[in-house]
Amino acid sequence: MAGHRFHHEKADRLLDPKRKEWIDPQQAISMLSVKPDDTVVDLGAGNGYFTIPLAQATNGKVYAVDVQPEMIELLKQRTEQLAITNIEYRVADVSSTSLPSHSMDKGIMAFVFHEVEQKEAAIDEIRRVMKPNGRFLLIEWEAVESEMGPPLHERIPSDELLSYMKQKASDVELVRFHPAVYGLLIRWE
Repeated sequence: MAGHRFHHEKADRLLDPKRKEWIDPQQAISMLSVKPDDTVVDLGAGNGYFTIPLAQATNGKVYAVDVQPEMIELLKQRTEQLAITNIEYRVADVSSTSLPSHSMDKGIMAFVFHEVEQKEAAIDEIRRVMKPNGRFLLIEWEAVESEMGPPLHERIPSDELLSYMKQKASDVELVRFHPAVYGLLIRWE
């Protein structure tokens, strides 16, 4: 079941320093093994909690995709302040990005999948844009009560999402960042 979409007017919450205690973007970058020449996609980029560190980790292009133009504008403002120039911005749904096929070395979708209505289409789109053997990190809220995150009924239990993704990809690894935050590291052949 898809939950409500996170509203851009609450975007400052996405940059709360306390989030680093739950998941540090550097952990994700390390897990993805981002290299200096990688092309990377951040699906549901928001105002750049992961996008900016990804752009700082590679000289390659980072595609920031978000369905809300307001989020992309907030991200642009932040990257201008930091003089980051290797991000390309796309206002698009995660299930239809218009990115070139098999063009991404690495990718991330953080705290978005529970909001996606067309989950099959989103997974198909990720598979389409990723290069063979590319790494993709899907980060979600565990189905436990916590002070941050969406209501419990909108969260996807890690065992349920792991089982679902194992039907879609041959190499899926469950990783835990915090009791309330998990990730699936996915590689398609």
